[in-house]
Amino acid sequence: MEMENIIKLIETVSKSELSSFVLEEGDFKLSLKSNKGVVVAQAPAVAQQVVATQPVEGATQVTETKEEELQGTIISSPLVGTFYAAKAEGAEPFVKVGDTVKKGQVIGIIEAMKLMNEVESEVDGVIEAILVENEQMVEYGQPLFSVK
Repeated sequence: MEMENIIKLIETVSKSELSSFVLEEGDFKLSLKSNKGVVVAQAPAVAQQVVATQPVEGATQVTETKEEELQGTIISSPLVGTFYAAKAEGAEPFVKVGDTVKKGQVIGIIEAMKLMNEVESEVDGVIEAILVENEQMVEYGQPLFSVK
């Protein structure tokens, strides 16, 4: 696809009500996303947390879902991709529950189309909850962290 056509597409999507647009032609893929109208949630949100019990020999591992009300700011995924909690496999995660973070600090990575995109904290605070698992696929706008 020619650069002029790509620029026209970007301008058209920017002016429209669309929040995302994907075009695929053979090996070429163009994905455009707009942050129009995206608001960081300041109100309490409900998230699910999976709690696993320790396995007992001869018994089946039990998991239960517990709903918990979160009081902090929710940091959501800025794009669709794979979430990574650390910069490399086996490395320490960027943050853990209870860690203090500063605005602009890298708290995760989302891989999209072979590009690594840093997720930065939008506020100063303490990580209240990590709402996704390492290497989990995430959607645009999906809650990733709660910072209190």
